[in-house]
Amino acid sequence: MNLDAVPSYLTPTGQEIVFLLLGAVAVGSALLVVTTRQLVHAALWLVVTFGALAGCYLVLTAEFVAWVQVLIYVGAVVVLLLFGIMLTRAPIGRSPDLDSGNRVLAAVVALATAVLLVTVVIDGFRTAYAPLTEVDGAAKTIGSSIFRTWVLPFEALSVLLLAALIGAIVLSRTDIRGRD
Repeated sequence: MNLDAVPSYLTPTGQEIVFLLLGAVAVGSALLVVTTRQLVHAALWLVVTFGALAGCYLVLTAEFVAWVQVLIYVGAVVVLLLFGIMLTRAPIGRSPDLDSGNRVLAAVVALATAVLLVTVVIDGFRTAYAPLTEVDGAAKTIGSSIFRTWVLPFEALSVLLLAALIGAIVLSRTDIRGRD
């Protein structure tokens, strides 16, 4: 068999294998974030998800983005989430109130959304395969794409998280509950 005729995506490099393993860890822990019944465990699985994403950035030789991921998302967002849990006096252990009984409908919607997203990504990137090694500034291209194209969504997310923290503080205050 002629190895020149084999597409490069069928013979993965070590970097690509590590990237795929970290991606699998990120997806698995993200699923655990939304399926666990304990809020604190969900926050800890979120740390694992963010850590795996930081590892993916390291494999892509985007060290700065990886450290930003660790410092901002793991260090700030998860702490903000845990403070929000503590300030709202949410139940820390298992809570039957967290189950709305719509598991089947939620699973169908999640599966349909996942199929749609995977279809769009595969269709959009069908011919855009690029090896993970540093070829013609691949990491530079990815970094500039993140910080040019995706800056506004990241900033919008930070405003949303700030609003969630303010909402948690307002909900936890007992002196303003009688004003309804």
